[in-house]
Amino acid sequence: MAEAALLLVTTKIGIAVAAEILHHAKSVAKLSEKMTLIRNDLELIRAFLKEIGMKAPTDGVTETWIGQVRRLAYDMEDLVEQFLYVVGKHDQKGSWWSSVKKILKKPQYLFTLGEIATGLEKINQALTHLKQNRDWTQAGVGDLFATNYDSQQQPYLPGHDYSISDDELVGFDKNRKMLTGSLNLENCPDLQIIALWGMGGIGKSTLVSNVFRNEASNFECRVWVSVSQSYKLEDISRRILKEIYSEDKKAFDGEKLTCAELQDKLKEILKTKRYLIILDDVWTAEAFRKIKEVLVDTKMGSRIIITTRSDEVASQADDGYKIKVEPLEKEDAWHLFCRKAFPRTENHICPLALRKCGESIVEKCDGLPLALVAIGSILSLKEQNDTEWGLFEAQLISELNNNSNLKHVVKILNLSYKYLPDDLKSCFLYCAMFPEDHMIHRKKLIRLWVAEGFIKQIGNCSLEDVAEGFLTELVRRSMLHVVERNSFNRIKCVRMHDLVRELAIFQSRRESFGTTYDDSHGVMQVESDSRRMSVLQCKNDIQPSTGQCRLRTFIAFSSNMASSSLFPSESKYLAVLELAGLPIETIPNSAGDLFNLRYLGLDKTNVKVLPNSVVKLHNLETLSLQDTECLHLPRGSEKLKKLRHIWMYKLLDSTFSIFRSIGPMEPFEGLWSLKNLQTLKPVCASEVSVTKLANLSQLRTLSIIGVRSIHCAQLCASLSMMHQLSLLEIKASNEDDVLQLETLTLSNRLKKLFLSGRFSEGTLESPFFSTNGDALHKISLRWSQLAVNPLQRLSEFSNLTEICLARAYTGQELTFDAEGFPNVKIIQLYDMPDVNQICIHEGALVRLEELLIRNLAELRDIPGLGHLKSLKEAWFYDMHPCFISNLEAARLDHIPITFYRTIRSGVA
Repeated sequence: MAEAALLLVTTKIGIAVAAEILHHAKSVAKLSEKMTLIRNDLELIRAFLKEIGMKAPTDGVTETWIGQVRRLAYDMEDLVEQFLYVVGKHDQKGSWWSSVKKILKKPQYLFTLGEIATGLEKINQALTHLKQNRDWTQAGVGDLFATNYDSQQQPYLPGHDYSISDDELVGFDKNRKMLTGSLNLENCPDLQIIALWGMGGIGKSTLVSNVFRNEASNFECRVWVSVSQSYKLEDISRRILKEIYSEDKKAFDGEKLTCAELQDKLKEILKTKRYLIILDDVWTAEAFRKIKEVLVDTKMGSRIIITTRSDEVASQADDGYKIKVEPLEKEDAWHLFCRKAFPRTENHICPLALRKCGESIVEKCDGLPLALVAIGSILSLKEQNDTEWGLFEAQLISELNNNSNLKHVVKILNLSYKYLPDDLKSCFLYCAMFPEDHMIHRKKLIRLWVAEGFIKQIGNCSLEDVAEGFLTELVRRSMLHVVERNSFNRIKCVRMHDLVRELAIFQSRRESFGTTYDDSHGVMQVESDSRRMSVLQCKNDIQPSTGQCRLRTFIAFSSNMASSSLFPSESKYLAVLELAGLPIETIPNSAGDLFNLRYLGLDKTNVKVLPNSVVKLHNLETLSLQDTECLHLPRGSEKLKKLRHIWMYKLLDSTFSIFRSIGPMEPFEGLWSLKNLQTLKPVCASEVSVTKLANLSQLRTLSIIGVRSIHCAQLCASLSMMHQLSLLEIKASNEDDVLQLETLTLSNRLKKLFLSGRFSEGTLESPFFSTNGDALHKISLRWSQLAVNPLQRLSEFSNLTEICLARAYTGQELTFDAEGFPNVKIIQLYDMPDVNQICIHEGALVRLEELLIRNLAELRDIPGLGHLKSLKEAWFYDMHPCFISNLEAARLDHIPITFYRTIRSGVA
């Protein structure tokens, strides 16, 4: 649908017409009035599209009209960005109107007010035709608004031809046992709410159906109701009553009853019954709360089972009764597929010739039972030869969308996308631009969404905070899966289910949202009207298309791209240019023409210097040059007023075993005037920089390197002016310089603190740690060379989840006392040559999951690892041979992963 595109462009129009600069010129004000009228019409069309989407499936005529709406929205987005470019010229030297006059006179500028006015007139004409065609289109849809709840096509339900029989229910034993146990009437006579949640097609309804058939006889009243997104409370009540009456072999006519009457009748009947009610496919917590109001607690052992795709809905379950249904493990997935693909073969064995192709198909299903069953059933009807199966595999996504026997799979998966809020749809489709099984990092994804304009300001929250809320919501809706969380449970990496990603790619192309380019299997044609391009593999030059000049995003993952394809300089509207890891050494001067660029990613490239034209990128928000040779920004970079994030450093030692392991960026004149900066990492310290830092009061992340003792007092004063600071890294100029931080005070409580260098013995007892220590989640002390064991003080910081000590302690013994560090999950201990004993008392580190010890050359005895029942990984590098011998002799079977290496020998 086009709702997301309409939302994006209407939001951008709002930003454009709200600019204060519009009050300075009548000609510009007239343009803004025209844009406002267009926005009003687009908002009405968006509302109309939402009605279409909620009421009934669309036909070919309507889809064509929707495509025209989408193209118009894209055209309007181009004009809005042209307009913002023109009015943004007031930031240059001279008055605003003199700048506009220069734009009108000089052809070297990209756009003129006259061109924009002409474009708006064309948009208006096209919009008029669309509005006229809407009535005709609506008639083509049929009696759209007469569609009611009962006549809607319901999602996949148990009993479908592709449902899984009891003997084929593989991989669900644990969840089936939990669910069956929760229905045991002896466990609890109170009404219990049980929830199964997970992505569409994961097998929630199938599992519940299996248990329902086997356990329903224990209840006097048994009801199964599919709720769906567009439920009506009176319809739900009416359906439940019909089910109850039909079990008693009575007729029920409740069509004339009001919602209140239906609810009263239902309450009256349920008062005397022990009931089991299945509420299948519940989409919102609010929907469940309304339904639950009539489901009275009879104290007779009644049960309510919810299936849902939403974590929020599942959270309505009683404690201990929230069951997450995960994709099948590889072995179970293969077993289920083979049962369906080879139903008549003894033991359902896959022929050797089909094994490779079959495994590839199963891998693409990524443990999704619905897809495994449906695709296996289709393949059971095909010739069992590698040619036919190979063709099916190559056309799998096309088969899913066009094979009538597989369309229900797509429908189930696409339902989740269809019912996403409009502002989440673009965010979701954007994730499909990353390669298959790619670890999508939270921070990077959020900055990309912000750069694209997908995120709107909400209250006093930053755009990044709003975006993180969107990411959390996609996870809670089972649209993305969390691969890794940090030590304090914040999302770190996510990924898309393989099949969901393929369908999202299909949807992206259909909506001209984006294209994934991969020519590894031959020449590939680039869609001419695609707004975004992600290059996964590129063996040849990407042939430019007529629409490539309108790209909004260009992300390259292929490191062997031809040089002519590395920089799409013709794409003047680019908002995101991500070239991390590519073998590029220079950025062309034409980069300055990318007037709309908001994100420039050049991490791990060979770029040594940025062209002077970069200072023309007045919309730039994120500049990332991590691990490159470039440590300076061009003269005039203070013009980049919208910069929010700067990373710029050279990695000198990837092991971080030497003190000067990172070369920081050199501050440029005017850096301190960039009031919107949230991230500055890392910057070189000087008398000037530690003073000027006070101007950057919005910083959330700061890394400052090369701090000398004489800088510390002023640095502490400047840091006290930062009211948003969450992560702070301070690194001394050398091993011997002392960080004097006793006077440090912050108005905001830090979550992460990294200190590298010596500091006085009393620093950990300073007022800063006394008042803020309990807020810290992560602390790293490097090269501190403390004579007193720091663990005793750190154990008082109750919220610590991660500790790193590297050359931090010159003593011989590290002790973790009982009940100490109750929330710590990760500990890293590096390069402390004098430590010869580590004591972990029983009751300490009860949540520790990961332990890494490196180069503690005098340590021979094994710490009390037997006490650490939650430990999942233990890594030991460059350890004494006696330590390794003792480790091999110890019984550490409770630790799933153990890795070790001696000082002299290789990997164990």
